[in-house]
Amino acid sequence: MSGAESVGGERSDSEAVDRTPVSDADVCVVGAGPAGALVADRLAADHEVVVLDAGPRFDPADRLARQERAIRPFYDRPDVWGVGGERDAHENAGDRFYPLNHARVKGIGGSTLHWQGMVMRLHEDDFNSETARGVGSDWPIAYEDLRPYYAEAERELGVAGASDNPYAPPREEPHPMPAFEPSYSDSLFAEACEELEIDMHSVPNARNSEPYDDRSPCVGYGTCQPVCPSGAKYDATVHIERAEARGATVIDRASVRSLDHDDDDRVTAAVYATPEGEEHRQTADAFVVAAGGVETPRLLLLSASDRYPDGLANGSGHVGEFFMDHLFAGAGGTLDEPTRQNHVGFYTSACDQFYDEADETQAPFKLEFFNYAGPSPVEMALSGDDWGDPLLDRLRDGYGTHVAMGGLVEQLPDAESRVTLAEDRTDDHGSSVPQIEWTVDDRALDTIERANEIQVEILEELGADVEWVSGPDATGPAYHHMGTTRMSDDSAAGVVDADCRTHDLANCWIASSSVFPTSGAMNPTLTIAALALRVADDVDARLAGE
Repeated sequence: MSGAESVGGERSDSEAVDRTPVSDADVCVVGAGPAGALVADRLAADHEVVVLDAGPRFDPADRLARQERAIRPFYDRPDVWGVGGERDAHENAGDRFYPLNHARVKGIGGSTLHWQGMVMRLHEDDFNSETARGVGSDWPIAYEDLRPYYAEAERELGVAGASDNPYAPPREEPHPMPAFEPSYSDSLFAEACEELEIDMHSVPNARNSEPYDDRSPCVGYGTCQPVCPSGAKYDATVHIERAEARGATVIDRASVRSLDHDDDDRVTAAVYATPEGEEHRQTADAFVVAAGGVETPRLLLLSASDRYPDGLANGSGHVGEFFMDHLFAGAGGTLDEPTRQNHVGFYTSACDQFYDEADETQAPFKLEFFNYAGPSPVEMALSGDDWGDPLLDRLRDGYGTHVAMGGLVEQLPDAESRVTLAEDRTDDHGSSVPQIEWTVDDRALDTIERANEIQVEILEELGADVEWVSGPDATGPAYHHMGTTRMSDDSAAGVVDADCRTHDLANCWIASSSVFPTSGAMNPTLTIAALALRVADDVDARLAGE
């Protein structure tokens, strides 16, 4: 299914929708994911804001239908939110395949529509990797610079958490909501970890553990990835709707093809195409590109001009370089007792004990205790051709005794790991699609082995029959694309400065994980949100000073 098709409430192209530019706009935001939504909401009260997004506006009433699609084996993950087709075409080059269309949703709300909802802060040494660990790069900002924005991001998203993690970076205020209680399988893991002197602690979640922000608490559908029908899990439509209530204009299916600029190194317009093939120019005083770690560099490269022949904001030559993702490490098996997996669609306990042991040879990594190991009864029933007692016997034999652990591992930034423009493939509007060359360093692969050793040790202490290990040869991405427009005080070494404003263009900011100089091993969305709030404050201050 392509993004232009109608699915149970998704607005069709035949409906009359005004996609013409907004006159006298102060700020144009490209992208309606979490970063763009937070920027728009923050600025809309005092400025004329317009948001352009390439994807559609989805109907919340359709989420139950999308949930049903998510659990049917016939459909793959991109089908749930209509990702695919010419609009979302991409190419891969290099040694590793990157499944881009599994990693994103194009539409109002962006990839928070299908994310799992885990929201951790980066550790202090993640901002000083070169100095503290001897590898990677130092950020031009420190943890303390982002600390108040982390707290604000937790309030904006609605985070349930606790202060029981002795390895987490310092904080002064509690999470907005109490943490989710440990699951039943967490209690099984806890016994094994106590014997091995491995610490478990709660995990901050961007989902409601109690009523919050006019949204219900989690009701346990268990399909958090790729769809939360209840709305208890945060997604960026929350802030898009707030921004619209403050007066912002949000234009969906407005595919931005390029950014125009003048001779004074200022962006003058975002050139976008509509589903009808019309082309428009949205002018504004300030532009915020919030299109993610792949589409952001692609847009800058598509905006090449005589003045910027290698791509807009690319005086450093680094646009598209240093593409990163987190590497997955995992292990699992079965027990001779019920584990109650698949009752909760997210994990409730983790271990950061080994995170800050990182150095030149070992990457930071975190461990996760899964609540969704093995097949679910629904998936098993839908994938078989048996009925009655044979079906019941198969479900009883195959479900309920699985247990598993996961983990995320940092990969180092590498200029050869990059996003470029494909030479021989275009999208539905005739623009070159992104090409991903994804490389992974030996430090990350060695660290996956270290994580596997700990995971297997815990599972064996638990008494599990270990049946699979996702090691260096079987690892894959966590769908957290980062890098590609890295932050640096040195204009020759990065694309944006410490305020996420491009070095080359005075009125253009990038709010995205694409600005991360290093990735750490924590899920990136909370850091994306914190940086977006910081960007909004800087845009507001500069507009006020003009």
